[in-house]
Amino acid sequence: MRNTILALWAAAAALSFSTSADAQQKTLTVYTYESFTSEWGPGPKVKEAFEKACACTLNFVSVADGVALLTRLKLEGDKTDADVALGLDTNLISEAKATNLFEAHGLDTTAVKVPGNYSDNTFIPYDYSHFAVVYDTQSIKNPPKSLKDLVEGDPSQKIVIEDPRTSTPGLGLLLWVKSIYGDKAPEAWSKLKGRVLTVTPGWSEAYGLFTKGEVPMVFSYTTSPAYHLVEEKTDRYRAASFSEGHYIQIEVAGLLKTASDKDLARQFLKFMVSPAFQDVIPTTNWMMPATKTSAPLPEAFNTLVQPQKTLLMGSDEVAKNRQAWIDEWLTAMSIN
Repeated sequence: MRNTILALWAAAAALSFSTSADAQQKTLTVYTYESFTSEWGPGPKVKEAFEKACACTLNFVSVADGVALLTRLKLEGDKTDADVALGLDTNLISEAKATNLFEAHGLDTTAVKVPGNYSDNTFIPYDYSHFAVVYDTQSIKNPPKSLKDLVEGDPSQKIVIEDPRTSTPGLGLLLWVKSIYGDKAPEAWSKLKGRVLTVTPGWSEAYGLFTKGEVPMVFSYTTSPAYHLVEEKTDRYRAASFSEGHYIQIEVAGLLKTASDKDLARQFLKFMVSPAFQDVIPTTNWMMPATKTSAPLPEAFNTLVQPQKTLLMGSDEVAKNRQAWIDEWLTAMSIN
C-alpha cells in the first residue's frame, strides 16, 4: 500500500512538473514596429508585465514601421511566425483583412474609446494621436498655420518626412494632403518637395534627424512635444496647429489565424486594453491611451495642440487608392 501511495505521489509530482514546464515554455510572438520595442518604448515594460500574468515568454519581432509590418505579413503569408500583429492603423485594416490572415478576436472592447468611436471585430485600438508638424522654436519663429502654409512656405525652412510605402506616418501625410487637396495633390507635393530635406523609411529615423538639429521641422504627432516636456523639461519643441484640421492615426492590433496558441494571443489582446498596458502608453509610446488609465495623464498632455477638426478616410477608400496615390507622390517627388 505504501509503495502504491509513493508511486501515485511520484506520478502526480511528475505531472505537476510537466504542466509547469509546459506553461513556462509557452511563447507568444508579437510583430510590431521598432520604436515600440526600443529601450525607451513601451515594449520592455509590456513584456515584463504580461510575462508575469501569463507565465509565458513574450517575443517581440520588430520592423521599421506599420506599413512595413503589413508588407512582411503579406510576404510570409500563412507561414508567418506572428501570433499577434500590433502596429497597423485604421488606414490599413481593409488591406490587412484582404490578406485573409486575421480572424475575429471575439473580445469585449466596450472599454475602448477613441475619436470617431471606431470599433471592429478583428482589430482592437490600443492608442491614437493626430499627426502634426513638430518644429524647433529656436529655429522656426513663425510655424506654418495650415497645410497650405507648409506646402507654399519658405523652402529654406526644411522638413523631414516619412515614406508612405513603408511608414504609417508617411501614409498619414499622404492621406492628409489628399484630404485637403484632392485631385490637386500632385501639384501640392511638387511645391512641398522644395522644403523636404529627406524622406526616411520610418518615424524613428526622421525624429532622430530632427532632435539632432539637422532639420528644424519633422512630420510627427501632436503628442510628441509631451516627451520633451516630461523627460527633458523643455518646451523647445512644439506642434503646429493647422486650421484645416489634423489627420488622425488610430493604432490597432489583431489576431493571426495561424497563431500557435490562440487563447494566449487573446489573453494578450485583452491585456492590451487593460490599465497594465494602457498606463504605459502615454509616457513611452507618447500617444493617447485607447482606454481609461488608472492614473491621470501627466500635466504636459494638457498643453498639447487640440485639433478643432479630425480628418480620417475610410479604410476601404485607402485600400482602393493607396497605390495610385503613392504613384502620384513618387512622380511629384521624383523618387524612384
